[in-house]
Amino acid sequence: MKKEVDARGQACPRPVIMTKKALDEISEGIVTTIVDNEVAKENVSKLAKSLGYEYSVDKNGENEYYIHINKGQVMEETNVCVPDTFKDMTIAFSSNTMGGGSEELGKILMKSFIYTLTESTPYPSTLVFYNGGVHLTCEGSPVLDDLKKLEEEGIEILSCGTCLDFYKIKDKLSVGSVTNMYSILEKLKNPTKTVIIG
Repeated sequence: MKKEVDARGQACPRPVIMTKKALDEISEGIVTTIVDNEVAKENVSKLAKSLGYEYSVDKNGENEYYIHINKGQVMEETNVCVPDTFKDMTIAFSSNTMGGGSEELGKILMKSFIYTLTESTPYPSTLVFYNGGVHLTCEGSPVLDDLKKLEEEGIEILSCGTCLDFYKIKDKLSVGSVTNMYSILEKLKNPTKTVIIG
């Protein structure tokens, strides 16, 4: 079975939600999602990857992408070194400071916390940054080196695209990738495997 999802002109996370709905409607087959910007292309591709489906991307013109997702065709496992992680454990950062009270102390505590993450295993599988937390993943952040080290260890680092746009710092993102609210919700769904810092 083949289904086509025309998500051109749709703001995130709509392309991801539309694609997920189309995939849920078929038992197997190919869902092709059409988007008109690179962020949406990356987010739909990440959805396919997170579900374990094979996918390919065709570019048509300057800003039109066709993402073909093959439901039923599971990605081959590769023999790679997997870091020691808490399976599906997500740590979410809603601020660039830790705790209430003194902002100066909060920044010191946050820097210490993220450094401690680099020195402690098992690692979480994902770090999510939203609202003021996105400042931590951008140029000028005091924890960039530590976050880059975690990313090199295989930890997924995601920053809210809406938040980056709000603070006008999307072009300053220096580690990890941009995500959307659908993906953030998916990461935070399991309360027993989620820690929120802020």
